[in-house]
Amino acid sequence: MKHESSRQLYEYWDRLRSGAPAPQRTAIEPADIRTILCDTFILEAGPRSGHPFRLAGTRLCAAFARELKGISFPELWSPGDRGQISLLLGAVGGDARAAVVGLAGRASQERLVAFEMLLLPLVQDGPRYDRILGVIAPTERPYWLGLDPVTSLTVNSARLIWPDAADAMVRRLGLGRDFDLGSVRLNPESRRERFVVLEGGKATR
Repeated sequence: MKHESSRQLYEYWDRLRSGAPAPQRTAIEPADIRTILCDTFILEAGPRSGHPFRLAGTRLCAAFARELKGISFPELWSPGDRGQISLLLGAVGGDARAAVVGLAGRASQERLVAFEMLLLPLVQDGPRYDRILGVIAPTERPYWLGLDPVTSLTVNSARLIWPDAADAMVRRLGLGRDFDLGSVRLNPESRRERFVVLEGGKATR
């Protein structure tokens, strides 16, 4: 995660879940994330839900120049990327994965703005993960953002994260929690099990 908003939201979500796969939706306190609240959102999850926005921050709505509540999240994406986004949403809501996505927003006059997006599972009614908490924040803020509406989004790269993979590795190796996992070399098969990266819209495993 490169963007400070993504890191803040992930750390907050990770604290709330306290070792569970995902925290309860009711545990989210807007005041706790007030510095990034304008870029955050909550989606309804589930294979037949269509992933509509349940909540969307003011700055995020301003980027699209419309109220996003009730809008289907995949509709914001270019037609060629909607299938990939639906797969990512399915992994987050179905398997309690986290997803980090680098994306581009397109406005008029071929204007482009780069964003980073983080998607995290939540539990509303249970037992499945029926909400998705997320943030979309620009890596740089051009002067026209909020004036010239973003009309579509395109995936540049995406990564699925197993939040507890590092802890599981530490337990298997019998190491202390303060051990630097970066010094452990994983074989290729082990790496494939831990993340999927989509570069330029193509999946590599």
